[in-house]
This record gives sequence, C-alpha cells and structure tokens, in this order.
Amino acid sequence: MAIPLFLQIVLACILGGLLSVGAAALVMFGLPRKWLSISVSFSTGLLLAMATLHLLPEALESGLTPREVFALLLGGILAFFMLEKYALWRHAHSGADADLHRDASQCADHTHAHHHHHGDGGHGETFLILVGDGFHNFTDGLLIAAAFLASPLLGWSTTFAIIAHEVPQEAGDFAILLAAGWKRGRALFWNAVSSLTAVGGGIIGYFALDQAHDWIPVILTIAASSFLYISIADLMPRLKRETQSVGWHGLLLAAGILFVAVGTAHVH
Repeated sequence: MAIPLFLQIVLACILGGLLSVGAAALVMFGLPRKWLSISVSFSTGLLLAMATLHLLPEALESGLTPREVFALLLGGILAFFMLEKYALWRHAHSGADADLHRDASQCADHTHAHHHHHGDGGHGETFLILVGDGFHNFTDGLLIAAAFLASPLLGWSTTFAIIAHEVPQEAGDFAILLAAGWKRGRALFWNAVSSLTAVGGGIIGYFALDQAHDWIPVILTIAASSFLYISIADLMPRLKRETQSVGWHGLLLAAGILFVAVGTAHVH
C-alpha cells in the first residue's frame, strides 16, 4: 500500500533533519578540541556564502524585488543586533555572573566571554545560530513539500539533495557551539531541535502551499541577515585576533565558501 503523501513529506523532513545533524556530528565530534578555533574559520566561510550565494539569490528569484530584499536584510541585521544586545544585557545583570562578565571583557583573546556562562542558556551568538538555522530548515521543509506535491520522486530527490547541502552548515554550527563552550550532548540536542523545524515547514507547505510560498523569500532573507550578522559582528572579529595558523584559517575560510558554492550548483 502506498504511503500517503502527507506522511511522506513529514518522514522526509524528519529524516532530512536527523541525518544532516547526525552526519555533521560524526564530522565534528572527531575533531580535536585544539582545532575548534581554526574550524570557526570554516564556519565563517559557510555562513557568509550561505547568505550571499544561496539565501539572498533564492529570495530574489522567489519574487521579492531587490529593494524589498535589502530593506528586509537591513531590518533583520538590526533586529538580531538588538536581540544580542538584550541577551548580553540580561546576562550582565544576572547577579553573580556580573563580575565574571566584567572580567571577561578584559580578556585579550575574548575566549573567556564564550566559556563562563554555561548555565544561562547560551550566548547571544549561539542563540542566533539556532534561530537562523531554524528559519533555514523551516524553508527547506516548505521546499520539500512543494517538490512532493509536484512528484514523490522529485520530493525524495530534493530531500537527499538538501541533506547533502545541510551537512557542511550543520558542521559549522557545531563548531561555533562547541567553541562557545557548549557540551557536545547539548549542542547535538539543540541542533537537532533546530533542524526539525523543517517538519513544521513541510506541514504548512502541504496544507497551505500557496500562502506559505509567499513567505519563502521573506524567511530566506531573515535567515541571511542572521548569518551575515553572526559572521561579521561575532566571528570575523574573533578571527582577526588570531595570530597563529593564519594559513589554515584562510584555507578553511575558502573551503567553507567552496562547500556552499558547489552544493548550491548541485541543488540548482
């Protein structure tokens, strides 16, 4: 008996999220701790390329005008800046942690500020990583639903293409979360939760594809603004302070961009 189309869409979204996170975890969990700072370069390349080579072009191709896209992009960057400022303000006024935060601001390499707050739910930077990833995966769910409604074969082909496309991004997210001091189990759990927003996108896409399709370029642009803000405001300043393994940083930055460029070419 054939599996109903709705169940195929939900199953594809679940498998896509779990398999991409699982594959990325196998990559990242085998990485020695000393390489985490270098792997942030790879993450930076991934996020910059995802925003500029994949998300923003998709938003423009999906119907938004350049004026609308760049207005949304500006608004998203400012909104994520305010979200991070609010998260840091709450952390700085959380009582016992306030003195630690003041001490962290004096650290020359800024690493202490990313490791002393395990109990507060995460730094604003890591929160934005999960939010941006959630937006992106939600959109993937919409796209999977649209492909299945056209043809189940096209739907499964699109699902596996998205899995291959998501692995390097999920690996980059793990690198950032682990470098921020998160334990591996916590990073895996929250990355999996973020990835499963694809299920919500798939369900909405199935029941209200026409209405949901109109929101795809908006969601893509907001995700792009998140990735650009994280890369430029948080990760690149950290990389500027690195004085060792400069060649590796440059190589992995380029590798992150190349991963997305090649993956985008295959998806299209």
